[in-house]
This record gives sequence, structure tokens and C-alpha cells, in this order.
Amino acid sequence: MPIKIADGLDAVSELKKEGIVTIGEKRARTQDIRPLHILILNLMPIKKPTEVQLLRLLGDTPLQLDVDFARIASRETTHTDRSYLDENYLTFDDIKDRKYDGFIITGAPVEKMPYEEVDYWPEMLKYFNWADSHVFSTLHFCWAAQAGLYRDYGVEKRILPRKLFGIYQYNLTLAYHPLLRGFDDRYFIPQSRHTSIDDKKVDATPELTVLSRSEENGINIISDKESRRIFVLGHFEYDLRTLEWEYKRDREKGLPIRLPENYYPYDDPQEKPRFVWCSYAHLFYHNWLNFVYQETPYSLDNLMPFNVHNPLHGN
Repeated sequence: MPIKIADGLDAVSELKKEGIVTIGEKRARTQDIRPLHILILNLMPIKKPTEVQLLRLLGDTPLQLDVDFARIASRETTHTDRSYLDENYLTFDDIKDRKYDGFIITGAPVEKMPYEEVDYWPEMLKYFNWADSHVFSTLHFCWAAQAGLYRDYGVEKRILPRKLFGIYQYNLTLAYHPLLRGFDDRYFIPQSRHTSIDDKKVDATPELTVLSRSEENGINIISDKESRRIFVLGHFEYDLRTLEWEYKRDREKGLPIRLPENYYPYDDPQEKPRFVWCSYAHLFYHNWLNFVYQETPYSLDNLMPFNVHNPLHGN
């Protein structure tokens, strides 16, 4: 099935090259089916590569998806044309009265800052609060996963001694979870972060289930009991060259950066990187969409609110 996205997104041409079918508004209106409605809050400064990465994975499904992109309005974006954002991205005011089957929140380069010092944190809280009653299942990635765990369950983050940067192996801790269907007993995922979370707090929170972890790098995937809140500390969506681009970017800026671990054969940047996480990325998104399709109400008017368990939370 095709995915419906805004006609003006740059991702359309790249997805067509890869054989992923997209449709516009006019054609979608002629199809008598109930698509899954997915909202993506893209927090990345350079938005277009993230669009392609996520739509590539969402498009690998027999379901029809109606995908909207949203952005933070309280912070001016300098890396993407304002006219492009105005044409193809929604703001909170646009979506505040809508309901969605699924919600994806990307990472953001603000992980070293206390949450309350992030200039758009008040707007993030608006999205989090809205999702409690307007979204069936939310996927949080990287910084968004840490922020969501903090907001929902009071899980604090910590600064790592050095950046976790490369491809890492994690072991399943709950092999038969719907989100992990088809996974081997271990999988690989890109990581690119300076912070981690309080694993002990997660383990002590009865509302949360740890789905995977490694002895070296700790927890990676967490879900609430009903899979309505899912937290992934890595980046399944990264394509083959994303870590390479980040490495070269930071090196050109004079930042302290090591070669991505377990990425280049023989740690030789002249070699083609290993693409060992691709199948797991597709499986994970396929499983999430399948779960949402089976469990979400046919009419989103019947959506039950999500209960937040953090005693510090307040609307």
C-alpha cells in the first residue's frame, strides 16, 4: 500500500527511486479505506534526510498510511527553508484538535542540556500532554526517548564519559514481545549520543518493560505494558552513511570525535560501512505499525487517554 504525504516534501523523489509508492491528497480521497494516521514531530535541525529515513521504513508495509510532519514553532529553524516548512509541516496549533493512531518523535541535538533549559521545552510538554489523549501509540527516539521517560516516569539522564558513537549489539530481554517479532536473540542499532538514562530507575518502575539491553551500554528499548509508549535510545532509522556524515561534520568543526565503533571494516574509513541494522530497522517499524493497526480503535473518537505515572507530571 502507498503512504500519503504532502506533495511538496523533497522525500517524494528519493522514495520513488527506491520503489516506495507515495500518493497525494487527491488520489487518497478516492480510496475507500481507513488509513493509519501517523504524525512525525521532526526535531532534527536538518530535516529532509530524516524525512527520507523515516518514510523509507514506514513505507515498507501493506497498510495505507496518512503521514503528517510537525515541527517546533517556538524555535526558528536555520537549516531548512521557512517556506518549505510552512508548506509541508504542521505546528501544534494545527494538530491540537486532531487524533492520530501513531506518533513518532525524533532525536534532537540538545541532550547535554537540562530539559527545562531547552528553549522549546514548554512546547514539547504541549505535545506530550496532547499525545496522552490524542494518540494511541508513541515512538520516542534518542533524546525524545530520554525526555519522554523523564516526563512520564521521572527517569533522569546522565552524561556519558565519552560519546556513544557507532553500531552496537543488544540482546533481547523479552523475546516474544509484539515489537520484536522476527528478531534474532540479538540485533544491531546505531547510537550517537552523549547521555544515557538511569537504568536502575527504569528497572524499578513496574509500569515499564525493558525489551533489550547490553552489558556494556545498558538498556536500549523500553515499552509500557500496553505498548502505547515506546522508547528507543538508538537510531534504527539511520541509513548507511549517516554516522559517516556525522563523523565528518564534527571533525570539520574541530570537535572531539572518534571513528564510529564497529562501523568501518578494520576501522578504515576508506572501506564501505557495514549495514548490519537494516533488516532490524524494517522489522521494528513493521511490527509497530502492525501492532497499531490491530489495537487502535477504528474510530479515533473512541481513543482512551494514556495515564502518566510520573508524580511530578502536571498539565
